[in-house]
Amino acid sequence: MLATGTESLLRQAREVGAVELGRFCARVSALLQAEDWGPDTLDALRRLFLIVAATKYSRRLEPTCVALLQTTLCSPRCPERLQLLCAAVLREMAPSNSLSLSCDHAQSSRQLGLVASVLLAQVASLAPDALPEEQTKALSKRLGDWLRYASVQQGAAHASGGFFSTPRARQPGPVTEMDGSVATDFFTVLSTGQRFTEDQRLNVQAFSMLRAWLLQGGPTRPGATDADDRSELEGSTVSVLSAASTASHLLPPAEWLREKALEYCQRLLEQSGRRALRKADSDLQKACLVEAVLVLDVLCRQDPSFLYRALPSLRALRTRLCGDPACVRVLLPVAQFFLHHGEAAAVDADAVCQHLFTRIPSEHFHSPMLAFEFIQFCRDYLLLVGGNLDLLRASFPNLFKFLAWSSPALTSEFVALLPALVDVGTAVEMLHLLLDLPSLTAALELQLRLSQAASERPLWDTSVRAPGCLEALRDPQAQGLFQHLLRAKASGTVERLTPLHQLLQPLASCARVLQCAQAVPTLLRAFFAAVTQFADGALASQLALLLLERSDSLFQVEGYEADVHRVLSSQFPGLCRLHPPLVVERAKELLEFVGSLGGPRSTGHMLTSVVWAIGEYLSVSWDRRCTAEQINRFFEALEALLFEVTQSRPSATLPKCPPQVITVLMTTLTKLASRSQDLIPRVSLLLSKMRTLAQSPAVGPVHGEDDLGAVCTRATELLNLLKMPSVAQFVLTPSMEVSQPRYHRDCNTALPLGLDMVSRLLEREAGLLPG
Repeated sequence: MLATGTESLLRQAREVGAVELGRFCARVSALLQAEDWGPDTLDALRRLFLIVAATKYSRRLEPTCVALLQTTLCSPRCPERLQLLCAAVLREMAPSNSLSLSCDHAQSSRQLGLVASVLLAQVASLAPDALPEEQTKALSKRLGDWLRYASVQQGAAHASGGFFSTPRARQPGPVTEMDGSVATDFFTVLSTGQRFTEDQRLNVQAFSMLRAWLLQGGPTRPGATDADDRSELEGSTVSVLSAASTASHLLPPAEWLREKALEYCQRLLEQSGRRALRKADSDLQKACLVEAVLVLDVLCRQDPSFLYRALPSLRALRTRLCGDPACVRVLLPVAQFFLHHGEAAAVDADAVCQHLFTRIPSEHFHSPMLAFEFIQFCRDYLLLVGGNLDLLRASFPNLFKFLAWSSPALTSEFVALLPALVDVGTAVEMLHLLLDLPSLTAALELQLRLSQAASERPLWDTSVRAPGCLEALRDPQAQGLFQHLLRAKASGTVERLTPLHQLLQPLASCARVLQCAQAVPTLLRAFFAAVTQFADGALASQLALLLLERSDSLFQVEGYEADVHRVLSSQFPGLCRLHPPLVVERAKELLEFVGSLGGPRSTGHMLTSVVWAIGEYLSVSWDRRCTAEQINRFFEALEALLFEVTQSRPSATLPKCPPQVITVLMTTLTKLASRSQDLIPRVSLLLSKMRTLAQSPAVGPVHGEDDLGAVCTRATELLNLLKMPSVAQFVLTPSMEVSQPRYHRDCNTALPLGLDMVSRLLEREAGLLPG
């Protein structure tokens, strides 16, 4: 979490408008034009960098300011600190048509490194002439030199000028390794010392831009032909032996850089195994190790002969990392390397990924940075393995732990990932887990409390205390449900977690649980959007039943049930459209749902959706198995439900029934009566009562005037329609042909034409039109 002061500065920088930014650019331009290298210019450039770096979108700077930034960067008189800031601002601007830098502008090696970093940030399509082939080759050669031939002596201390100062006291010593021993090999970013020379700084800068430079200047870049002509030869054993014996100075610049990059990365792999004396150095080792593996991956993809030279080090690294929980982040690029090259290297990449998917989410779900990197790895995994996603799909319960713990940051990532995770085999289990996601967050909170009870910096929400939860977990049944919720792999089984929901209820007010609950509706929409692309009738029927069952068994988090019901109610009709016979197939469950007292009280959205689906699809035109007896049973259940919701007065336990429920119930009852015409007298009497009830003054305080007007209007429309049963059946139960779009567009056959005809016939019957 950022400090309050930092958050305030970032917010102020993001709120700077275009006009204010233009005025500030004019001030910066005046300072740079006057070659004022004082503290005012330094402060102004720092503020300008903060403004351009604080937003995700690119800021537009005045052309004069951009030109002066480039001039200052290449000026031989400008101090190093100002040049660093100028380069940082220009990198944030890239890609931009305003940049006109060239390597020819650099006056020294230090400037060349800064100019190269800006040019690298440019997109080649925007500035194709920024780096001609000659400059590309020259810079590749320089980068190789900077990587391999930096000094191994520390930088000299500044002479004090005192009387007692001696040359011996100012002699620099050799650089050291992270474990404190004297370095016996060439300098790298993991070499330590009190002071550093300029070529050592260039070494660090060269490594920081190495991967991007290789990607931009590799064999796939137009005009790069260093390795293209020999790609087949270099994959052979003979080429490996010859490459090892070839004099480095005879290599073309691009191959020279790759050769030095390979040596540098292998040196970093060796240095990373040394025990660092400080935690900061240990963190640096891990970061450099990640970058080194990524660079090796690029090198081996660009030049297959490098694979056989890098493989022994990477195999040893993998073995070492699997036993070191502190280096878990490094396993991701190692796994990616073996996914790219596993077949050529005879390495089982699936075994590496199996280790990742099984252990990392379970043990490190609380690391937000690792969570983001892991999900990015999963998205890359999709591209690398093609259609073989069994391992990833089986691991979705483990992946959801990242989502449950860091839902605000990962929701969009999982929305993109869900279509690949869900299939016919995982859909039902995944939907259960999505609905249980807030309870999974609470379970992870509880797991941390159990495993890190003595931690000095607890990762859970310390504002919520739940001693009863810890005690209740001793119950064997609760332990079983707890383990099921925290499972690492898809089990193919479903457990009703209502007892566990009650146990975890004290944690429902945790901020993390509330955030997770807010993300679930978005994830549910993404889930159904993916499922409807492949679901067959059997799966649609299973999911529809699941919606009915889970609508009243959700973890009780503030606002969660209402939000989920809105999504589920919008998805239930879609499942019925996919497989209309499910209304007949699930008749028993649907009758139980509408007949339960809990339905109308707590699931208004779901109830409306279910009642509409019954009226729409309980018809012989959709399923030949539909019988008059079934229609009568549904009619009686819905008739009783309508009576209940209109006659009961609202209370704390029975809230006011929404008018949508009443109107949908009346419409569905009319539809059913049009299909079993013996029911028409009953529904006509019911509709007459509803119209009278809606006009009654006693009902006014309970329902608003607009609500009553809607009920009265719908009852009148349905009564008029039932006066001509055959027309009512045509309107309320159109055939599948009539449901086609042309019946709603063609002016000769459209449904509105049929309704207009009915209205005119009824009006003539009432004597309103001459016969």
